[in-house]
Amino acid sequence: MQTRIICEDISAAAEIIKDGGLVAVPTETVYGLAANGLDEAAVKRVFKAKGRPESKPLSLMVSGSEMIDKLCVEVPKAAYFLSDVFWPGPLTIVLKAKNGIPDIVRAGGETIGLRCPQHPKTMELLKQCGVPLAAPSANPSGEKSPKTAGEVLACFDGMIDAVIDGGECSIGVESTVIDMSKTPYRILREGAVKSSELDMMLMASMTIIGITGGTGCGKTTALDVLEKMGGLIIDCDAVYHELLQNSDELIKALDERFPGAIPPGTHDTKALGEIVFSDPVELAALNAITHRFVGNEIMRRLSDWAKNGGRVAAIDAIALLESGVSGYCRETVGITAPYETRISRLMKREGISREYAKLRVDAQKPNEYFEENCDNTLCNDGDRQSFETKCEALFSEIIRRNST
Repeated sequence: MQTRIICEDISAAAEIIKDGGLVAVPTETVYGLAANGLDEAAVKRVFKAKGRPESKPLSLMVSGSEMIDKLCVEVPKAAYFLSDVFWPGPLTIVLKAKNGIPDIVRAGGETIGLRCPQHPKTMELLKQCGVPLAAPSANPSGEKSPKTAGEVLACFDGMIDAVIDGGECSIGVESTVIDMSKTPYRILREGAVKSSELDMMLMASMTIIGITGGTGCGKTTALDVLEKMGGLIIDCDAVYHELLQNSDELIKALDERFPGAIPPGTHDTKALGEIVFSDPVELAALNAITHRFVGNEIMRRLSDWAKNGGRVAAIDAIALLESGVSGYCRETVGITAPYETRISRLMKREGISREYAKLRVDAQKPNEYFEENCDNTLCNDGDRQSFETKCEALFSEIIRRNST
């Protein structure tokens, strides 16, 4: 067999693929050894040429996100989001395969990896073929992956039908592989796309709603509704107090900035509170430290939720807007209530006097602040059931317009 070098005639390469042949193709990472991924006999030729055990599954090159539903089932919405962000590009997404994919491609398993390569010649080949390509790296198993057509020929000249010369691969590192066939999602191989990038994009695939408002407005009721709708609830105040009790790193950072304020070997911040609440400069210094630690913990919880297939989350913080936490959110919701209603609720809930309840309410932002600065507002001016109905309607609409 004479291996043909193809530079521009992609239609010739497409005909080879349709006839069951093997064509080495360029990608942005390394060259791949491609065959019709739906042709069992052609795929067997790939295994034979590479000396690859048939117990190892192959991924499929596809032309874009539109192929996901044609090849896979039970696809999480986050997979479409990642494909929109990283395709064409060096990311392989593993999903549950449809029955029509040959057993040899899946190595008898239930999943298939999909990848959309960022190279114009290979993308044109996929378009002209009209089939997915089984295309592991174009090297004998265990040897260095090739970055040029010449390196491919050094291994397979006379053994494959053709190589498309697309120049030197720009990255030279294999694609990152993420398994999204089950939760939690796992990175099986870190390559050109970093795990931190995937974590960020998985979080971005969710609808994160910021909830804020003053004491006595009804934030707890709103959060209960979101939790019943399947959302993760992150209470920033509770996170802060958990960190004060459990994070030695936070206590160390506070002790470095406020030496002696926290008794050695304890997490007692009473003296620290007396320092900062009488001095705005010191309070700002405290907030700078705590916001960083709370922000990191929020990120960790959101990341874990996203990896476990979570689609909706809510962040509850009185200082949602001022602290910058709203930056995590797709939309913010300010919960408001009439002044006298808030006072009555506080008196009943906490058994305090009217005077003290008024002091509490007056010390916080007025309703107008949330109406002006939040994306949405909900006024809690009726009974609990009517407010829950309002919440569910608004949250459903937010989720709908932010769905991916």
